[in-house]
Amino acid sequence: MNTQLASTADEPTTADRSAAVSTHLELVVADATYLTQDIREIVLRDPCRQNLPSYAPGSHLVIECEGHANPYSLTGSGDSPAEYRISVLHCPDGRGGSSAVHRLGLGERVRVSLPRSAFPPVASARHHLLIAGGIGITPTLSHLRAAASWGKSAELLYTYRPQQAAHLDEIRDLCKRTPSLSLREFAGRNSFRDGLVEALGRQPLGTHLYACGPQNFMESVIAEARKACWPESRLHIEAFGTANLDPGKPFTVHLARTGGSVHIPSGTSLLEALQKSGVSVPNLCRQGVCGECRIPVKKGRPQHRDLYLNEQEKASNATIMCCVSRSHEPELELDI
Repeated sequence: MNTQLASTADEPTTADRSAAVSTHLELVVADATYLTQDIREIVLRDPCRQNLPSYAPGSHLVIECEGHANPYSLTGSGDSPAEYRISVLHCPDGRGGSSAVHRLGLGERVRVSLPRSAFPPVASARHHLLIAGGIGITPTLSHLRAAASWGKSAELLYTYRPQQAAHLDEIRDLCKRTPSLSLREFAGRNSFRDGLVEALGRQPLGTHLYACGPQNFMESVIAEARKACWPESRLHIEAFGTANLDPGKPFTVHLARTGGSVHIPSGTSLLEALQKSGVSVPNLCRQGVCGECRIPVKKGRPQHRDLYLNEQEKASNATIMCCVSRSHEPELELDI
């Protein structure tokens, strides 16, 4: 949220001090619309109608709702937003987070994290190839809107099931009005694969690829890009969580500050084991997305299974996301 300017250069207001330490916002549901039978768009605003913090295209926020905390991509461009928009696919067989969001009523207040990005566009890219499958259109739409605002060149490949395409009319209109944008639609696997292979083979040098959708979908897109000899540095994906992780091997964590040790059985997360042992760890999404449960590592080699740390941060082994990550070795020492 915006804060008032300080009255003097070296004497910040109370609002400034609060904003400096706050990592969450209290927002109100200002509007809600069903884009398809199973996808609901939620519009969140500041209760006092203040502008919200800007964010990088492709960012997400974590919504706390009915005891659940789930990340959802923001669909706006991120530039001085008056509102945050998310589009949520209802997953009745999931853990309940999407069902809770679908039950939100107009005027209801919700607590959300500040926007975070693990999927930003590369500013120096000559061209952006955006590839979306199903609900993966949400962060991709954010990229597309930002490209339109900045006059960047972008092409979107969008594959979807009949009657399940969210934001399609908006996207068609945006691409029609913006000469630097183009759209190709696919309603079948074979036609999409043929279109993907063709698109991968004709991109100008300096193009970056961004893919979002179901895990298998993204893996197939990246595999085709590698076949076409795309450099790894130009391939970017956005995942929505770390579902179906294997139970992992047991290991022991040593707590450097307290001198204690905690055994982590197979099938139990490091976060759960620490909490059962009386160690308090901030956490939110429990899916390796939000970064809230980050803990410094003193010794050992973490098995990074999160979607928050970048490859350089993972290679340094300086921190671990304890909600999903484990250890490659029998013992790990943490700075707690």
